[in-house]
Order: sequence, then structure tokens, then C-alpha cells
Amino acid sequence: DWEIALEAVRQDGLALRHTAKALREDRDIALEAVRQDGLSLQHVDCALQQDLEIAFEAVRQDGRALQFVGKALQQDREIVLEAVRQRGRALRFAAEVFQQDREIVLEAMRQD
Repeated sequence: DWEIALEAVRQDGLALRHTAKALREDRDIALEAVRQDGLSLQHVDCALQQDLEIAFEAVRQDGRALQFVGKALQQDREIVLEAVRQRGRALRFAAEVFQQDREIVLEAMRQD
């Protein structure tokens, strides 16, 4: 049931892993889950892992979520920068070009 799933992920984003596939494909539920726990992005439908807002909210909550962001968005400088601002070690999940980006590397070093 949609309302139950929404309330569950508001309490624990990782509860998403226990929901039906159709609920993991629901944008509203996915967004609430990653706002509560960015790492719940790993349980979000692949198509939603490409969603800019969902990806940004996930890395804002936990930079390590960068590893679960859709490949195209891993090339997005703002997503990567937000991830390393939250957790510097997220740099290891960034595309190589960002691992050599002075601003991003300095930001990562400030965090960890």
C-alpha cells in the first residue's frame, strides 16, 4: 500500500528495499527515501537513479550515494561537488575527470 510505504521510508529510507518493485519505481517514495537515507538510492529503480533531483537529494544526505547515482549523473559536476561536500571520501566514486579537478579535490580534503 502506497501510504504505508511512504510512511515507512520517511522513518527509515532503507525500508525501500522491502517494498514491491512498483513502489521502488514511484518517484515520490524514492525521493522521500533518499531524503531520509541517501544510501537507499541503491534500492531505487534504475530509471529514477538518473533523476537529477533524486540523485542530488541522495548525495546531499550521504555523499557515498554517488556510487548509486546513474552513470550520466556521475558526470555532473554539481552532483559530484555536493557529494564530496557531504563526505570527502565520496570522491572515489566520481568520474576520473573529477578526481583530478582541483576545486573538487580540495573540497573533499576539507571534509575528511
